[in-house]
Amino acid sequence: MTTMTAHTAADGTRRQTTPHRRPRPRALANRRPEPAAAMPAVLADDSLITTGGHPPHVHDFHQFLYVPLGTITVSALGQDHELTASVALWIPAGIVHSARFGPDALVVSESFDAALFDLPYAEPTPVNVTDSQRALLLGRMRSSTAEPDDPKAFAALADAHPDSLPLPQPVSPAALAVARGLARDPSDGRTATQWAAGLYTSSTSLRRAFRAETGMAFSEWRTRLRLNHALYLLDQGQLVGLVAAQVGFVSTNGFILAFRRYFGRTPGSYAQQQTGGTT
Repeated sequence: MTTMTAHTAADGTRRQTTPHRRPRPRALANRRPEPAAAMPAVLADDSLITTGGHPPHVHDFHQFLYVPLGTITVSALGQDHELTASVALWIPAGIVHSARFGPDALVVSESFDAALFDLPYAEPTPVNVTDSQRALLLGRMRSSTAEPDDPKAFAALADAHPDSLPLPQPVSPAALAVARGLARDPSDGRTATQWAAGLYTSSTSLRRAFRAETGMAFSEWRTRLRLNHALYLLDQGQLVGLVAAQVGFVSTNGFILAFRRYFGRTPGSYAQQQTGGTT
């Protein structure tokens, strides 16, 4: 098993810098089946990849897909997942998927033997890429001595909370400064106008940057960040009201409504399930 990077250049030429992992002959009888309506799949083969993407196929290994430059869209189980420099995708073994490559997309793929590694996801799952994970992935991409099926790499890449909401990161200086500030302190209650004043920009420019670079409004982005932080606090058994205050919600009721909107259940129900006790 090796890492793979693919680059679709402006002239339409696709360059592959390291070999793509060849599929193993292991039977897929025990893998999760694709719904009957899906297109017929074949084992992954480099010859299927074009400058525009990869038709429906399946791996018998777990795959971690990351796109440090450009974007790609992966379709699996009836859902589309857009991958960027801040949102990657875990694809469990046995899941039929296809991909569409954006112009100049650079794709990094890490594969892990399904018989050796227990992936905490049963379906394709977007995960937010941290700075340390990005450094790890790019370092392995450049390295000629990176070991396949590296347990340390797997542990680092599978470390995200399984219920975290995808949270694309902005890239423009002002918006990125706000994102990093809120990541350090989710309870920071400054409005977009107040953030903008401190960064010597306009609130309109700041809001536009969040919308254009993350695909969501500043308020929604901040809510998702706060809810992601809340997951870890709830896992620790902290009370719902205390968690709400720590992550920046003005009221416990507002926190409960937001949590239910994004996760389909109340934080109390979630905490009870995680701890096996009462909240």
